[in-house]
Amino acid sequence: MATQRKHLVKDFNPYITCYICKGYLIKPTTVTECLHTFCKTCIVQHFEDSNDCPRCGNQVHETNPLEMLRLDNTLEEIIFKLVPGLREQLERESEFWKKNKPQENGQDDNSKGDKSKVDEEGDENQDDKDYHRSDPQIAICLDCLRNNGQSGDNVVKGLMKKFIRCSTRVTVGTIKKFLSLKLKLPSSYELDVLCNGEIMGKDHTMEFIYMTRWRLRGENFRCLNCSASQVCSQDGPLYQSYPMVLQYRPRIDFG
Repeated sequence: MATQRKHLVKDFNPYITCYICKGYLIKPTTVTECLHTFCKTCIVQHFEDSNDCPRCGNQVHETNPLEMLRLDNTLEEIIFKLVPGLREQLERESEFWKKNKPQENGQDDNSKGDKSKVDEEGDENQDDKDYHRSDPQIAICLDCLRNNGQSGDNVVKGLMKKFIRCSTRVTVGTIKKFLSLKLKLPSSYELDVLCNGEIMGKDHTMEFIYMTRWRLRGENFRCLNCSASQVCSQDGPLYQSYPMVLQYRPRIDFG
């Protein structure tokens, strides 16, 4: 009978430790531009002085690199399972600082405790009403794609206002629900959403589509001098056309 090989926690250290502080990743946060992961506190402090990734040196963002950070909750759960007692230690540390917050001058323990409860409740209510407005935003043009008389063209029309601004975390599935609501489509009616002629999956986020389908296509760039495409007699600097264009049409069943 084959014996099961056992692994030590140190075997996984290269994957679960922070490049900056060399400790276990606490609130693992990934840089979406290069996919390197650090402790949240470490990378936020690093971006106060630099816009480059501390590991690979690539520029994360020209002005606000914090927009390119995403918490990795899956990796956090994996680390908690690999490192015994880490979750409990963090919880004890959090409880300690909650009970031992430095008091302001002229403020007693009871009044501070009451204020903390009010602040926490206010923060929770504020989070509930935020509707992702604090997320990085992206502008999108929703364009109706005509299918040359295919069935469903009479049902699916162009939007009166086709330009929208939403969170980069919005998925294609949410866009489809938005279109169905605006176009007053039956609940059983299905749509395809495309970018550069490619059908997008319902779980694709706007950020993923922008990074992998939109900005990498040369025809999405224009000349800064004459607004022509990349082939330009003026040889002016190029900029990326904005906003990102998504097309929608009645779903085509290829089966």
